Amino acid sequence: MKRRSFLSAVLVLVMGFYAGCATRQPGDPLKPGYNVYSPEQDVELGREAAAEIRKQVDVVNNPALQNYINRIGKQLASRPEAGGYPYEFTFINDDSINAFALPGGPIFAHTGLLKHAENEAEFAGVLAHEISHVALRHGTSQASKANMIQLPAVLAGAIIGQDSALAQLGQIGLGLGVNSIFLKYSREAEKEADALGARIMAGAGYDPVAMATFFQKLEAQGGGSGGPQFLASHPSPGNRVENVRAEIQTFQQPAQYNAGTGEFPRMKQQVAQLPAPKRPQQAAANAITPASAGPPAAPRGGFQQIQGQTFSVAYPNGWETFGGQQSSVLTIAPRQGLVRGGQGGVALGYGAVLSYYRPRSPRANLQTATQELIGQLQQGNPGLRVSGGSRNVQVQGSAGMIVNLAGQSPYGGSERNVLLTVARPEGLFYMVFVGPEQGFSQLEPAFEEMLRSIRFRG
Repeated sequence: MKRRSFLSAVLVLVMGFYAGCATRQPGDPLKPGYNVYSPEQDVELGREAAAEIRKQVDVVNNPALQNYINRIGKQLASRPEAGGYPYEFTFINDDSINAFALPGGPIFAHTGLLKHAENEAEFAGVLAHEISHVALRHGTSQASKANMIQLPAVLAGAIIGQDSALAQLGQIGLGLGVNSIFLKYSREAEKEADALGARIMAGAGYDPVAMATFFQKLEAQGGGSGGPQFLASHPSPGNRVENVRAEIQTFQQPAQYNAGTGEFPRMKQQVAQLPAPKRPQQAAANAITPASAGPPAAPRGGFQQIQGQTFSVAYPNGWETFGGQQSSVLTIAPRQGLVRGGQGGVALGYGAVLSYYRPRSPRANLQTATQELIGQLQQGNPGLRVSGGSRNVQVQGSAGMIVNLAGQSPYGGSERNVLLTVARPEGLFYMVFVGPEQGFSQLEPAFEEMLRSIRFRG
């Protein structure tokens, strides 16, 4: 039988996922859909992204408001339908109507949301809706369906700044971007989040209809440039009130809803007394290099060490690490190696990315897994091609191989990508070493030293 391509397999899975969503009836079970990420990876990605977002927004420093959102959020998140993720709730000082959830639990709400809600149930409804996106893993499901492989040059890069790779993913009306693969949901995802949110609300003692009616009020204001930011990433699935009422009819016992904590009017007063939102200042050191500046000079001098979550590696002095020591995904590059692309995105033009790839089959051998990874890289970069042969290596006693790839450099001209893969219990470890073809020979000693220095934990 002809071997099915990875893309075909993904399309079959995605089509099956959508078919399941389309046939769901009120009261049917709600479960996460197709996803190549683990729940643990959701938590890691969300934690890293939340840390960077907090540096770029005006987080509210008001104990009363923080206690309020924590109290309501934790009450909702304690419901079994929420999935037991480590939820965190944060107010952002911003008058726009918006809220968003990152994979694994971080949830942010604009203070404008509290200003425009008429009661606590409406505010709790938005939080319940965002909790549902986390529990149903909509963010990483979207990333999975886009054939992204662990976002090594995006979230793991975590370059701080308005034009950063993280910013390109994390934009949600915060000056961080609106078309995030994690944060712009489909109408089916919205319908699912409404249904699960209704169950979470009812279990926590809030009337689920308040969630649907509040969203309808937002929709009545319009979703264009003058409308609520929430609608940019949360498209209406239509008939929200009717859908939620139909879901409520399937609940086993009629719910008795309370009126909330009684603190809502005082919290609205607290929001009204907040200072004007600050515009976060981006440090000059975080600027991204324009392509016209050209690549940085080849590394000279010694090396330093970084200990990651599952591996350690040496890298040239003067280069920086992005992703954090607790991350299993690292981007290592000189600051000038991060290049602003023609459409405002950020590309790695000079440096290395280290991560893990999970093959379709856990029994895939090194060569098969490597070819699968290359196919994934090529889907994200159609100009990438294998250039030359491969060679086998040993990395700390584990079998590995090196493959040369060629593509287009963001600096212009050709680019060389040296791909190292190593079979590990955690999956296929890989390091992609990137640089312009012209002058790449001056980079090869740094690559060889990084290769020799790799040590795995456990």
